[in-house]
Amino acid sequence: MNKLHKSANNRMVAGVLGGFAERYGVDATVLRVIFAALAVVTIGFPMVILYVLAAVIMPD
Repeated sequence: MNKLHKSANNRMVAGVLGGFAERYGVDATVLRVIFAALAVVTIGFPMVILYVLAAVIMPD
């Protein structure tokens, strides 16, 4: 099974959501839409912090 990592091929910003998509076998576009919806609902700041933390922590 693949380990969680940032995607090198399926990336828009840092490859975090692409890495989650590759790891769990889902479409990256679906994850991006969910992420954007959550960012709008939570006024964005907590989601941006989580994304940045994941980008720093996740291996390439």
